[in-house]
Amino acid sequence: MIDVHTHYVPRGMSRPSDGPWVRDGSMIMVGSREFRPVGAESWDAQRRLADMDADGVDVQVVSPTPVFFGYDRPVADALDVARRANDDALALCADAPPGRLRPMGQVPLQDADAACAELSRCVEAGHVGVEIGNHVGDRDLDDAGVVTFLQHAASLGVPVFVHPWDMPLSPRLDRWMAQWLVGMPAETHLSIVAMILGGVFDRVSSELRICFAHGGGSFPFWLGRLENAWRRRGDLVGGSEHPPSAYLDRFYVDSVVFDERALRLLVDTLGVERVVVGSDYPYPLGERPAGRVVREASFLDDGERQQVMVGNARKYLGL
Repeated sequence: MIDVHTHYVPRGMSRPSDGPWVRDGSMIMVGSREFRPVGAESWDAQRRLADMDADGVDVQVVSPTPVFFGYDRPVADALDVARRANDDALALCADAPPGRLRPMGQVPLQDADAACAELSRCVEAGHVGVEIGNHVGDRDLDDAGVVTFLQHAASLGVPVFVHPWDMPLSPRLDRWMAQWLVGMPAETHLSIVAMILGGVFDRVSSELRICFAHGGGSFPFWLGRLENAWRRRGDLVGGSEHPPSAYLDRFYVDSVVFDERALRLLVDTLGVERVVVGSDYPYPLGERPAGRVVREASFLDDGERQQVMVGNARKYLGL
């Protein structure tokens, strides 16, 4: 099985004045504020391999933890963090047998030129792809600079993994982990809508291989509403050359939905060939054992199950 959605934490991140860093190998800090407790599995290859073996994972894609993106910081600072984190990810993956851990890099997406240059450096160094956030401040994925970056990724044949981050602050989202339980699915939904209605899929080559975390958020459930709006309110919504359903073969989603009924909706809506296994390892809201819902899904036959667990990820990653 190939797990395309896991995270790591760079160990060598010294404390900045107000940005993210790791305190005592046990807590991600943002300045002086505690963000998230972490353990050795975030950066220890042997711990990850032991968990992979326990879960039946053959290959794990290792991606940044989004709080380190730094899109709100000066470009030079974000580039410095990206370079150090990307080099740390390479070192982590080098501690495992060849091919078992595959690193995805990060880039300073707020600056298209710097982001493209760092992506090229990552690819040359051995990264298998790149993870980006679903927005840069108030700029969605249809922003001209982001589109330039996506075009560069397509030209290099590099897969892009989109992860929600930096959810809007509101007292209404401060309870019950609502930023993660409500904000993240909504953010991912919005980013897919921006790719479609913003005309990104019309402007970027079909060579672009892009995947959205957490089952595409709430997008699969509301495709019919989007389609209806495109047809009936084209004066406001008609920003794409074709109806939204025409673009379902342009992106992948992962399987981190925790429920067979939700997984079935993904497969019914997007097609079995567009779903890949993800776990969100090693964080508490991830799926353990990885791929459990896919393995247990009664509606998948053996061929479809193998396609979701291995075949689709091989195509997405270009393995």
